[in-house]
Amino acid sequence: MLKMQKIKIIKVLIRVLLFFCVIIYPRLKGGIAMAGSIEKRGENTYRLVISGGRTGDGKRKKYTKTIKVEGKTDAEKKRKCEKELAKFIAEVENNSFIEPAKLTLKAFSEKWIKDYAEKNLAPKTVFEYKKLLDSRIIPALGHLKLDKLKPVHFIEFYNNLQEDGIREDGKAGGLSANTIRHYHRLLHDILQSAVKWQLISSNPVSNVDAPKIKKVEAGYYNEEEVQQLMIELDTTSKEEFKYKVAIILTLASGLRLGELTGLKWDNIDFDTNTINIVHSSQYLPTKGTFLKETKNYTSKRTLTIPKPVMDLLSKHKVNEKEKRLSCGSLWVNTGFVFTQWNGKPMYPSTPSRWFRKFLEEHNLRHITFHQLRHTSATLLINENVNIREVSKRLGHSNTSTTLNIYTHALQSADKVAADKLSNIMFGNKDNGEAK
Repeated sequence: MLKMQKIKIIKVLIRVLLFFCVIIYPRLKGGIAMAGSIEKRGENTYRLVISGGRTGDGKRKKYTKTIKVEGKTDAEKKRKCEKELAKFIAEVENNSFIEPAKLTLKAFSEKWIKDYAEKNLAPKTVFEYKKLLDSRIIPALGHLKLDKLKPVHFIEFYNNLQEDGIREDGKAGGLSANTIRHYHRLLHDILQSAVKWQLISSNPVSNVDAPKIKKVEAGYYNEEEVQQLMIELDTTSKEEFKYKVAIILTLASGLRLGELTGLKWDNIDFDTNTINIVHSSQYLPTKGTFLKETKNYTSKRTLTIPKPVMDLLSKHKVNEKEKRLSCGSLWVNTGFVFTQWNGKPMYPSTPSRWFRKFLEEHNLRHITFHQLRHTSATLLINENVNIREVSKRLGHSNTSTTLNIYTHALQSADKVAADKLSNIMFGNKDNGEAK
C-alpha cells in the first residue's frame, strides 16, 4: 500500500515538473509556450508552423519550416513530424532557428564552415575552401537568398569563370575546367548540407553540369631519364645531399610529398629496410607546419625500401647528427628526417622548389616533384608488378584509382606481354608469320 502511494506521489511530481517547464518557465522568461501545427504539402512533404506571438506593429509572427519524412504508414509519418515539430519549437525558443527566407548564401556558407567543415575536415581543406569562397563565390553569389538560388545562377557563374581576363595571374584565358570543378564540388557540398539541415528542399547545383575535364596522362620519367637523373644527382654537394635522398627515396617508394616531409626517424627501421607511413606534413600560413593523419586509411602502410636507398638514409642521418652538433643550443630536436638548418621540420614545398631548380640547372626535362611518384608507379607496372601491389604501395584506397591514373603504363605493359607471348608461341618469327 505504501509503495503504491509513493508511485502516485512521484507521478504527481512529474506532472508538476512538466507543467512548470512547459507553462510557467516560459512565462517567467517573458514569453508564452509556443503552439505549433503540421500541414501536409505533398506525398512525403510537410510544413511545420509555429505561432510566436506578435511583432512590434501588432502582426502575428509565424515561423515555418518545410520537411520531408519517410514512413510506411501515415501514423509513422505523423510521429516523425511531431518529433521534428518539437525540435523546431525548441530552436525558435532558443533563438537558434534561422529563417531560410532571410538566409543568404554568404551567411549559410559561414555557418557551414563553422558548424561542419572546421569540425570534420582537414585544416588545409578548410583553408582552401575559405579561399574559394572569399575569392569568387561570395562576391558573385553571396548576396542571394538560399531559397532563391536556381541552377541558372551557377551556370552563369561557371560561364563567367571561363571568360578571358578572370585569372588573377594575368594570363590569357579563363580558369581551367579542373579549377571550376573545385568551385562546383564545394557549392554542391554546401547546399547539400542545407538540404540535410532542411533549410531548402532540393540542391540547385545537382541540376548543373560542371565543365568536362580532358584526361591528361600523368607525367613521368622513362627508364633512360631516371638513369640520367641518378647520374646528375651524384653531383650534389654535402649541403644538398638531403635533397638527393628525398628524390631517390620518393622514386623508390612513391611517397606523396607530405608523407615524405612528414617522415620521422622513428618511422624508419634500418634492420628490416622498411619505413612506416603514419602521418603527413602540411603547411598553412595561419598555423605553420604541422602533422595530420594520412590522406585515407589505406595511406597508412609499411613499405620495403631497397638497401642502397636505406644506405643513403643512413648517411643522411649521420649528416643530420653533425648538423645538430654544429648548431649547438640552437638545434630544435623534432625527430624529422628532413629538416631545416636548425632541426625544425622542412616546409612541404621546399623539395619541390629545389627539384625544379635542379632540373633547370642540369638541362633535364621538367616534371613536378609529385610526378616522381608517378614515375615510381610506372616503372613498377612496366616491370609487370601486380596492380594490387602497386596500388597498395601507393596507398590508394582502391585499385580503380590506380588503373585510372596509370592507363599509359598498363598499355605499355600489355604490349610487352603481347611480345612475350609472340616469342613463346612463334619463336623468332616476325609478327607470327612463317618465313
